[in-house]
Amino acid sequence: MANSKIENLLGSDAAHLLDHTCTTIPKENIHIPGSDFVDRVFAQSNRNPQVLRSIQSLYNHGRLADTGYLSILPVDQGIEHSAGSSFAPNPSYFDPENIIKLAIEGGCNAVASTYGVLAMNSRKYAHKIPFIVKLNHNEFLSYPNTYDQIMFGSVEEAWNLGATAVGATIYFGSEGSNRQIIEVAQAFEEAHSLGMATILWCYTRNSGFKVDGKDYHTAADLSSQANHLGVTIQADIIKQKLPTTNGGYLATKHGKTHPKVYDELTTDHPIDLTRYQVANCYMGRAGLINSGGESKGQGDIEEAVATAVINKRAGGAGLILGRKAFQKPIAEGVELLNAVQDVYLDSSITIA
Repeated sequence: MANSKIENLLGSDAAHLLDHTCTTIPKENIHIPGSDFVDRVFAQSNRNPQVLRSIQSLYNHGRLADTGYLSILPVDQGIEHSAGSSFAPNPSYFDPENIIKLAIEGGCNAVASTYGVLAMNSRKYAHKIPFIVKLNHNEFLSYPNTYDQIMFGSVEEAWNLGATAVGATIYFGSEGSNRQIIEVAQAFEEAHSLGMATILWCYTRNSGFKVDGKDYHTAADLSSQANHLGVTIQADIIKQKLPTTNGGYLATKHGKTHPKVYDELTTDHPIDLTRYQVANCYMGRAGLINSGGESKGQGDIEEAVATAVINKRAGGAGLILGRKAFQKPIAEGVELLNAVQDVYLDSSITIA
């Protein structure tokens, strides 16, 4: 049984999430995170020894060191959502050093941010916490707003500033997705050649994914296919939003799917929907980290803990959580990050 603090935070959802048994894709088929994950999975791959060391360093840092789970602080929202909308709730984070300090004090495995943020603090912190340099961004100043991911720097520059890993976003399904796939695949190949790990933000983006007033961008079937494309270009870790619905392919009537996806491989339970996301990450060989989502103020810690429980019990590898932490005073941000990490440290919370 989970500790009482976690149960209290889950509230009325505690039994629904903690007692669920997955009968869709058996847990025995999943490569479950653990202290031996790199030896058990990546040591059998084509990743060179330098990449293996980088992946291991991500898993070996912070409060979750040696568990096979990840707690990552991502702060690229200054570009993705504008600095004002991101940092006005807590202006201290206009100073990029405070981003890194929060990741360290919060016991995170790594900090993910922009070239500018990490370069400005490289010599002081690159040896103290793993850096993940976000290579591309959706530039959000041009009018009218457009939605495209463009490269902001080189892989070599990420390596020069001491990055352990690089990250990138692809808007799968968007008008620019073909170009983004080519750019990111080439960048990931170069990153691996230099010994860095790779993390892909696998987001769907197309106005056609909204049908009859319902948003299918976070449908389990569409988001899982994005994951499958991500591991195809050799992302070591996949970042994905938690699924909130299913049947995206059925609603949009595009692409191809199969009735068993909905009849046998998923249910409407959030753990089962997330299990399907894990399955599309080569059955967990590439770790699935779900995003924490926007900060809503009250209820953030409860929502973050529930997301962590769903991810862990589905067979995922952790959470990448930003706005819920950095848009608060640092002590509250640390408390929230630690609450999420406590889920992964609780041995009684197991894969469903």
